[in-house]
Amino acid sequence: MEKNKFPLEVKNLMQKIIDKGGDIFVIGGAVRDILLKKEVKDWDFTSNLTPEQIQRIFPKNSFYENDYGTVSVIGTNEQIFEITTYRSENGYSDFRHPQKIVWGKSLEEDVERRDFTINAMAFDIEGNLYDFHGGREDLENKLIRAVGNADKRFQEDALRMMRAIRIAAQIGFLIEEKTFEAIQKNAYLIQKVSGERIRDELFRILKVKKSGDGIRLLKSSGLLAEIMPELLPGVGMKQKGHHIYDVWDHELESLNNCQSLNPVTRLAVLLHDVGKPTTMRIVNGERTFHNHEVVGSRIAVNIGKRLKLSKKELEQLFILVRWHMFTTEDTQTDKAVRRFIRNVTPQYLDEMIALRRSDRLGSGAKESSWRWELFKKRLIEVQKQPFTVKDLKVNGNDVMEILKIKPGRKVGEILDQIFAEVEENPKLNKREILLKKIGENKN
Repeated sequence: MEKNKFPLEVKNLMQKIIDKGGDIFVIGGAVRDILLKKEVKDWDFTSNLTPEQIQRIFPKNSFYENDYGTVSVIGTNEQIFEITTYRSENGYSDFRHPQKIVWGKSLEEDVERRDFTINAMAFDIEGNLYDFHGGREDLENKLIRAVGNADKRFQEDALRMMRAIRIAAQIGFLIEEKTFEAIQKNAYLIQKVSGERIRDELFRILKVKKSGDGIRLLKSSGLLAEIMPELLPGVGMKQKGHHIYDVWDHELESLNNCQSLNPVTRLAVLLHDVGKPTTMRIVNGERTFHNHEVVGSRIAVNIGKRLKLSKKELEQLFILVRWHMFTTEDTQTDKAVRRFIRNVTPQYLDEMIALRRSDRLGSGAKESSWRWELFKKRLIEVQKQPFTVKDLKVNGNDVMEILKIKPGRKVGEILDQIFAEVEENPKLNKREILLKKIGENKN
């Protein structure tokens, strides 16, 4: 690679280190992305200089807040460049973090501790490639292979197993046989990793275009049984009617067809039928899954809590799973459509539509139908109608003034009564009409 292929800011940063007598290399995912001719979003570097020495070179725009030798340098537009001192690591009693870190003396020594060969390559400032573990060949063969002993790499940091699945899903690579066998052997160690870190890797998998394929890889690796075992009873569970897949394959196909990029929505798509195995009954020789959305919403929230989702994310997950079984029949009343919108809430309506579209396509249905398109139009029209008491053209002050009463329960009761009439007939929501209706409550 030519030197001038690096962005000017990257070259300038590297040159400052070199000018002070240090070594510096672009390392990891940035090298991989350059070789794959992809845009580099995160630039990471490794150097023989200690964190203190690096900070002296960047005194005004760097910070060092960790125990792992990584100095963050703030570039233009608030971009963060991370420079990590060569190091070796020892003792991983928690299967996540090293207990002892020793500053290294060479690039070759440093890459020994890295996860995969395609992440263990480096460029110097001239664009010369340093590859001690066959990463370039693995990149050309589209393989993800652990550096050195795969068992040791995953026992050092159990999250690397999910990272392998995530990278495979993102760039469409296969995981090398011995590396995959090591993941299967050590899958139980993922329990040692915090829910937050698992969630972050899972969300990255869910954001991949065909993320259902990534989830399938999680299952075959044994990791899914450790992080979301609730999905496994759906494997092989046949469905009826329009479904052409079992519950498991339907969930994955739905996920592959999800247009929303919101990771919580994508998680909801994956989990929308998670309650079916629990609720399955045989009635008149046919399988039924009555109330699976109710049971499934509880299961989904439990999974979300394990993954340390925020309260807002848990709310979204619950709502999308709980209310996904809505009808689009053109015979339902506006009142019924308004009730659906209130259950889902307007803020999650687009995400629910995305889920339902995924659900349909994941069942083998066509892209759209006239009934579905009509329902989406009705959602827009119905939202123009009064939704709550707050949408009435009168308020509590009008009630108190006309009836000469003080604030209290009766004010709310009268407004609720009027709203019930307006909900049945939105044309009544005119101020002069509603003022008369309030007056009818005079004793």
